[in-house]
Amino acid sequence: MDNVVSIKQDIKMKSVDLDLYYQDFQALHGINMEIKANHVTALIGPSGCGKSTFLRTLNRLNELIEGTTIKGQVYLDNISIYEKDVDVVALRKRVGMVFQKPSVFPMSVYENVAYGPRIHGVKNRSQLDEIVEKSLRDANLWDEMGSRLNSPAARMSGGQQQRLVIARVLAVDPEVILMDEPASALDPISTAKLEELIADLKNNYTIVIVTHNMQQAARVSDFTGFFLNGRLVEFNRTKELFVNPSSQQTEDYITGRFG
Repeated sequence: MDNVVSIKQDIKMKSVDLDLYYQDFQALHGINMEIKANHVTALIGPSGCGKSTFLRTLNRLNELIEGTTIKGQVYLDNISIYEKDVDVVALRKRVGMVFQKPSVFPMSVYENVAYGPRIHGVKNRSQLDEIVEKSLRDANLWDEMGSRLNSPAARMSGGQQQRLVIARVLAVDPEVILMDEPASALDPISTAKLEELIADLKNNYTIVIVTHNMQQAARVSDFTGFFLNGRLVEFNRTKELFVNPSSQQTEDYITGRFG
């Protein structure tokens, strides 16, 4: 595709000729994208354009939808994630997901973060304590919640809950973090905190974020992909895509002519 640049060095994930069908409806058409390690990649485009569908192909969440067929490949560290012998649970540990609406478990702050490590076999209390503290610190939440670990997570604000969900993802030591419009339900102050957190996290993680907010994409991402009608119209360094788009469709979208 002429409007897709290659970022060869340090590729963490990539899709190759990726098609996805929901029964007879083709939702993705030949998506080729390289996702660079320790950078933020934003996916933008109008509603229903395929960006969230593509995001979910990166940890095989689409398989939970009956009638889904996937053709092509997705690679994590140059290994196909769609081979039959791939452990999907292990894959989703390596490639974590943060959804649009924060979904905390009906338990304490501590138990929310400790849940994943427990599932993966960590039983030692002191080790769990270390994981919980580190995860909350990495999610910029320790100063607010470190003295309230036994309080119900449901009592936290929306912004705090979303950062708790991120801490929960971090607790199982992922390599890639997928975020599907993580700030859409948050107020401006909470959104700013989340964006600061994303900037910090990319030092240690690879991040892919779906957002309807083009200003947010411009602020937080290093690379941006513009989707339209299930196709990747353009993929480039964020500044280049916003300042000098190579596709007229991209320019029309980012200037507000449609979408």
